Amino acid sequence: EIHIKEPIEKEVNPHLLPGELLLCEASTVYKYIQEDGSNRGTYGKLVCTNFKIAFLDDDSASDDNEPQFKNKIVGENDITLQCVDQIYGVYDEKKKLLTGQLRKYPEKLIIYCKDLRVFHFCLRYTKEEEVKRIVSGIVHHSQTPKLLKRLFLFSYASAAPNNTDGRNQTVMFDTLEDWRDELERTKGNVKYKAVTTNEGYRVSEKLPLYFVVPICVSEESILKYEGRGIPIWCWSCHNGAALLKMSAFPKEQDDITSQTQKAFLDGIYKTISKPPYELLKMDDLSSSLPSLQDIQVAYTRFKQLFLIDNSTDFWATDVKWFSLLESTNWLEIVRRVLKKAIEVAECLERQHTNVLLIEESATDLCCVISSLVQVMMDSYSRTKSGFQSLIQKEWVIGGHGFLDRCNHLHKSDKEEAPVFLLLLNCVWQLVQQYPPAFEFTETYLTVLSDSLYVPIFSTFFFNSQHQKDTNMSGESLKTQSAPFRFLTVWDWSVQFDPKAQAFLNNPLYAEKPKLDKSQRKTARFKHQRQLSLPLTQTKSSTKRGFFREETDHLIKNILGKRIGKFINSSDEPPNSFREFYDSWHSKPVDYHGLLLPRIDGPEIKVWAQRYLRWIPEAQLHGGGTIATAAKILDLMEEVQSLQVKMDEEHSQAVSGDVHSVPMLRNSARLSSLFPFALLQRQSIKPALPTSTWKDLEDEDDLVKRDDEFVDLSGDM
Repeated sequence: EIHIKEPIEKEVNPHLLPGELLLCEASTVYKYIQEDGSNRGTYGKLVCTNFKIAFLDDDSASDDNEPQFKNKIVGENDITLQCVDQIYGVYDEKKKLLTGQLRKYPEKLIIYCKDLRVFHFCLRYTKEEEVKRIVSGIVHHSQTPKLLKRLFLFSYASAAPNNTDGRNQTVMFDTLEDWRDELERTKGNVKYKAVTTNEGYRVSEKLPLYFVVPICVSEESILKYEGRGIPIWCWSCHNGAALLKMSAFPKEQDDITSQTQKAFLDGIYKTISKPPYELLKMDDLSSSLPSLQDIQVAYTRFKQLFLIDNSTDFWATDVKWFSLLESTNWLEIVRRVLKKAIEVAECLERQHTNVLLIEESATDLCCVISSLVQVMMDSYSRTKSGFQSLIQKEWVIGGHGFLDRCNHLHKSDKEEAPVFLLLLNCVWQLVQQYPPAFEFTETYLTVLSDSLYVPIFSTFFFNSQHQKDTNMSGESLKTQSAPFRFLTVWDWSVQFDPKAQAFLNNPLYAEKPKLDKSQRKTARFKHQRQLSLPLTQTKSSTKRGFFREETDHLIKNILGKRIGKFINSSDEPPNSFREFYDSWHSKPVDYHGLLLPRIDGPEIKVWAQRYLRWIPEAQLHGGGTIATAAKILDLMEEVQSLQVKMDEEHSQAVSGDVHSVPMLRNSARLSSLFPFALLQRQSIKPALPTSTWKDLEDEDDLVKRDDEFVDLSGDM
């Protein structure tokens, strides 16, 4: 049976951005709401533009259902072409992946998105010609390879030439001055210098125009191998130890070339190991961390857990959720990356040793580890502007290949790997373990991950600074003579109004107190242990790895003794690491000092907000962290109003300091996945666990029975 909302009579037209063109459309398309497995839904128009796929129904025209957290660029039923992951057609109840030319057109269309939304469209009631146009249009524009200049980024920039460059306080690192300021801020300018050797990209197109190297490294050395084999500075610790990265030489070379390169490297190492430089520790990330291919395979498996078609599928996988989660290996990769960052932090903080991260291009895992180390060791990187500046420095200017790694042009699946998402997953672990240490929220991280697929910002749509600079001019377009003015993602006002932006700021952020040491001890917060769904906790297992560590962790907690060193596990960190890790965790947390993530088994969690936000079954209505936050914000507002009454003349200053999240009054009606899932319908959960009813009888029989409840109170 299909519960039909009647077709709309009034004409609904899509809201088009500057440069956006309507390519094809189909009327009388039926969009399913698959939350409870029924065929309920609504009729509307399905359109495809050079920017997005959009479904328009009569609700699209009204502002009555306006959500509190609305994206001004991408609506609830909009999918940018870069956000489309896979498209399936349904033929006689069988799903088939759609790519390239189609001989037969499906009766249903299923679109899986990279932000994990799933859209189901029924085309049975649509005219045949319109079905052909819309299906072939969507598949062609979202799945086939395209040229860089065909990205909507360029259409938007040419049609909206007066874009403001909303840098706010974010340092862009595209000038020599920015690098010198960063050297001064970290007190690294005594031993390191910003160089202009690559102006005009005469050294390498992969390197940025400006970067920082040890003072003793000559210009000839930089030019010799196009920047390979040169230690490039990332950050300096308060004790003078520095984090460096280096692009390695190719491994397969003839003997003479290899010997020459080895001699060159030995000379560089000797130069930067002498005073005033600290001892140097080298870390080849290609041998100590998973490969990009491993990361891609793990994430592909992991995301399948959340691309749910309907409630029946959700409850069917619920029984084996933990074993499925473990088999993806994604959380284990997150744990290994965090562990590596702690090892690097130990060398810098405790051993006062310079660390040189080595990778083939120094633009993938080097970016992840260097960014994580700075977030853990530098409280500036835990502010919003500091974190954005860090992403600019290490990733955008640092030359991470966003275009290839996100496969925006559909050129090569082999190059695709969720490296930036891996960083955000790791940072989220820290944010949920130490909320007061961060000026931004998990919602900020979630919308940042969504922004990877919004091609009106240049931030995540180039492989290097050189590629961006060479494509800035509009010479190939006759209508455009001036250079393009691209938007940066850091101007959040483009996507969100001020009310929505408030959700990106942490109202419980512990700002750096301006107190002396004796006062600071008493004013320190106690960290909250759990502010997320404990999704990875499960029964202990005897096998090694993820669950073995979980067992170890429980034993330690129960006995209250540090017996980890007596438990033999292949994953157990070496003694010096464990000593540093345990020693730090035994002391109170300083939210403005070093932060070490807890990485034992169940401490590594699933980023619930990002991965579960579109699944109603996973929501707690009136519960979760948002309910706690709502109560705390109520108290903060009350304290604030009392302060205003007590001291009228300071009222403006006080209200300006607090980022209050608007309209959280009725927390009982909010979902735990707020602000993404606002007031969605409650899902129908089976009366018995799925495993039980599958053993007992056929599903059809169970549906006909009344729910049974067993009262256990009498046995208590």
